[in-house]
Order: sequence, then structure tokens, then C-alpha cells
Amino acid sequence: MTHVVQLDLSGRTAVITGGGSGIGRACALRLAAAGAKVVVLDRDAEAASEVAGLTGGQAVAIDLADEHALAAFDFPADVLVNNAGLQYVAPIEQFPAQRFAYIHNVMVQAPFQLMGKVLPHMYAQGWGRIINISSVHGQRASAYKSAYVAAKHGLEGLSKVVALEAAAHGVTSNCINPAYVRTALVEGQIADQARTHQIDETEVIEKIMLARAAIKRLIEPEEVAELMAYLCTPAADFITGASIAMDGGWTAT
Repeated sequence: MTHVVQLDLSGRTAVITGGGSGIGRACALRLAAAGAKVVVLDRDAEAASEVAGLTGGQAVAIDLADEHALAAFDFPADVLVNNAGLQYVAPIEQFPAQRFAYIHNVMVQAPFQLMGKVLPHMYAQGWGRIINISSVHGQRASAYKSAYVAAKHGLEGLSKVVALEAAAHGVTSNCINPAYVRTALVEGQIADQARTHQIDETEVIEKIMLARAAIKRLIEPEEVAELMAYLCTPAADFITGASIAMDGGWTAT
């Protein structure tokens, strides 16, 4: 059972990318439960609308790799959760350059642009929270995931730069670094890894995904959302520029 922290975001607006499913959905529901007006960004219009309906928020169907769509996006967010991501598994010599670029557009370029849009509002009011859903792969590498690992490392650096620039304005910027979370993205990775390594999908979970972790289970999206919620509380005012491992002991080894 996930323990719930006390959080009141009444009157605040929260923008969540990739909010239609998985971690993003859990974050949207958690922020709405704290009283925030939730803006759900997702490429899947139907999924975004469903979550917006559940939260009483607003859905925005958007491909974050589309610079023109991002340029038109304009919400005075008090909380920004950069969560959207995707995976592609292949050896570097076989990795499509176009796919590599697309992943970086969604996972690094889009957060950069969204941060630039929301920071002036946060600075003006003297408060804001930028929470980047990174990954254990923002701290460690895995074979066949060159685009994802490089993008997460880039997001880590971007988050730290924002933390330094924004600290004087009452704005914090942090990364959450989960290991494998029970999401559709991970389910897709299981199938990809099984194909790449030519092993059964159950072996992927046991021998690859959980091999380095001390706690032998997948993380639930709600657990990530609760850590995200904590970073929005007054108790977390002094936490910025951090990368918080949520990996069951993976990076302890």
C-alpha cells in the first residue's frame, strides 16, 4: 500500500506530459487529488481526455516532437511534470538515426521548451516545481538503449541547470529515477528485450530487469507519483538539483 503525503495544491495548475497513461496518469490523478487543476498532455487524445475527465482537468492532444505544436502551447503552470517518453531497443549500428532524433526531441528538447515557457510565471510568483521523471538509466547505462540512455542523461543535466538558475526565485527542479515501473512502456521493453536476446519474456523480467535490484519486483506508478507529490510539499523546499533513486537498490551496487 502506498502511503500518502499531505499536499494542498488548491489554486495551482499542474502540467503533466505523457499524462494519458502509466506514471503520467498516476501523477495527474495524485495532483488532482491535492486540489490542482491538471492539464494532461499526451499524443493519445483519447487517453488524455479520459484522464482529464477523471481529474476534472483539461486534455491537450500533442506530439511533443512537433516544435510548432509546442510553440503554440501556453499554460501558466505552477507544477511541471516532464514524464513523456518512449523506448526503442537496437544495437547502435542498427539504430535508426531518425528514431534516435525523435526520442531526443520528446525527452530532452520538449522539456527544455516547456521549462522555458513555465519558468517566467513561476519566477513572478516566487514558487514553482519542475519534476522530471528520469530513470535509473539517467544514472546507469544498458546495452541496446542508446537513445533512451542518452536522453535521460541529457534530462538530468538540464534539470540541474534549471535548479541553479531557478533557486533564487523559489523554484525547484529535480529528477526522479525509478527502475522498471509497471507501465505499457515497460511491457513493450519486455517484448523487445525478449526478441533481442532471444529469450522468453519471463526471463527478461527475472534475469535482465530485476537482476541488479535488491527488491525483486516492478515499481507501481502510484509509488512514483507519491514521491513526485512529496517534492511539491513545503518539506521539500530545500531539495533541488537532485536525482532521487527509486530503484530498489540497483544503483547501490
